[in-house]
Amino acid sequence: MEHEARVLRLAGGFGRARCLLAAASWLPCVALGLALGSELLLTALPAHHCGSDPARAPSTCLPLSYPESVTRAGSDGARPCLRGWYYAQPAADLLRSPVTQRNLVCEDGWKVPLEQVDHLLGRLLGCVLLGLGCDWFGRRAVFVGSLVLATGLGVGEALVASFPALLTLRLLRGGALAGASLALYVARLELCDPPNRLAFSMGAGLFSVVGTLLLPGLALLAQDWQLLQGLSALATGLLLLFWGAGCAVRGTPPAPAPLSPGAPAHTRHLEERTHPGLQFLCIPPRLISGGIRASFLHSLVPSEPSFYWPYFLAAGLEAAATVFLLLTADLWGRRSVLLLSTLVLVLASQLLLAGAQYLPSWMVLFLSVLGLLASQTVSALSSLFSAEIFPTVIRGAGLGLVLGAGFLGQAAVPLTTMHGRHGFFLQHVLFASFALLTLLCVLLLPESRGRTLPQSLQEADRLCRSPLLRGCPRQDLLPLLPASLPGAGTQLAQEG
Repeated sequence: MEHEARVLRLAGGFGRARCLLAAASWLPCVALGLALGSELLLTALPAHHCGSDPARAPSTCLPLSYPESVTRAGSDGARPCLRGWYYAQPAADLLRSPVTQRNLVCEDGWKVPLEQVDHLLGRLLGCVLLGLGCDWFGRRAVFVGSLVLATGLGVGEALVASFPALLTLRLLRGGALAGASLALYVARLELCDPPNRLAFSMGAGLFSVVGTLLLPGLALLAQDWQLLQGLSALATGLLLLFWGAGCAVRGTPPAPAPLSPGAPAHTRHLEERTHPGLQFLCIPPRLISGGIRASFLHSLVPSEPSFYWPYFLAAGLEAAATVFLLLTADLWGRRSVLLLSTLVLVLASQLLLAGAQYLPSWMVLFLSVLGLLASQTVSALSSLFSAEIFPTVIRGAGLGLVLGAGFLGQAAVPLTTMHGRHGFFLQHVLFASFALLTLLCVLLLPESRGRTLPQSLQEADRLCRSPLLRGCPRQDLLPLLPASLPGAGTQLAQEG
């Protein structure tokens, strides 16, 4: 039996105490879901037009439909709004948001996708850097440190007075929240035995969806984005109570005694000659599923949608994808379900790309919902898959790269919005084309269902050896000269 199983047996196995500890790790997911989902509320654009109150600060532009002298019209058909902007109703139950507070509309509208890219970049850097920190300093240390940073930065966001300062704080807080989520995910996975890893990982996903669904209600009570950020910071501060919730330490499976930062588990892998490669094939599915999701939403609601319809639809489909994985990933296997979900994603995207103008509306609706469900499934399963096949010594860094790829794909949408959505169709074409290549990546992945987590790079190399190449020997087993004839080489040379 492998080392992980022996340690779990010596520690009492996955008994009632560890089961309760793993279930308790679901509770922080609610607060993290609240904090990570606030980006959509803060950047929601309400219905607006030029106001009639001369006391409001003047904005920079006015749509051409408003009366104004022709000589003051700009080259882009926009005219200055000297009467200020009037916002008809809150877009996400917030009477006051960064958009309405700083009039981020019209010529200043590019600042909204800039803030979205900034936040996604922070989450990407947080996954990569703090994932590496999980391997060097331990899961618990990164989890606690990230929560402390997220709480302090959340308070700073509630008190911020300028837009550049808001960008900086959103960047840093996004990274801190991503690091806390990653550390908790890895710690929970290492706490569970193979038969229970899927159930507890998907349970955490459902609790994160609960936090996402509770966020609009909290915004309705707060009605001010700064108060909402303060409540979010309070929630992450309360998570510090869970600092000892079974977070495993760097380089070891879950064990009663943590290792010190100088443990030899990190130097050992530098001496090994094998290097993991197939584990990184989990990156393309996560990248494509994160980027193509907006294409399905655009096909579902081509006009400017309300806030609640896509928000609750995405949350509901995420919950449905989690339940689907809970029912099938142990029954059919990780790779089979990931391959099926990727195939559905490819087919839905290709059909919408080729025949959206010719298909009936009900078919477009069906393909869009099916594509969104498949993308959510691929995202969730690629995270679990990569965490199970990366060895313990680099699990945090490897999972951080996979999660960061998803945020990189999501960043393509606001980047397109900054250019007036002129390249949205090209973006759909690129993601739909690369989705075909992800099928090949999934075929090369190993099956991790029911297997213990690899501890070293050598164990990961044996686990991740491609099933397509498993029958091919690495070297020729028939040497030219048998080893039992030491003089054969000399004799052959003399005869030549």
